[in-house]
Amino acid sequence: MARVLVLTADLLFGSNVQGTLAAAGHEVELVAGEDALREALIRSPGDVVIADLTTEELERVQVVRELREEGLIGRACVLGYYSHVEPGVRRLAEGDGFDLVVPRSRMAREGAELVASLTRG
Repeated sequence: MARVLVLTADLLFGSNVQGTLAAAGHEVELVAGEDALREALIRSPGDVVIADLTTEELERVQVVRELREEGLIGRACVLGYYSHVEPGVRRLAEGDGFDLVVPRSRMAREGAELVASLTRG
């Protein structure tokens, strides 16, 4: 299965995502900020990076862009989830090279399937 890094400051929702993905057989690591994500990528590159785009606390689209430019994202797929009331965030992330951007509710329902679809082939 896949190694998945989840960048989120919302540890409750992040734990739910982690549990769902782990139950599907994925190795999941929650990271709360840019530095923690950078360290995790250096330690063991991921197959999928999931970025919580629902909080203004961290500018996650920019973080992912910078890590990609530094070569730390490598060949990992990037999945973002956003609040359905912020559709502009989706367009921004898609324009910045995210492989898939979905509403938070879809991430909660279909997280394991979404990761599987990104790691197939």
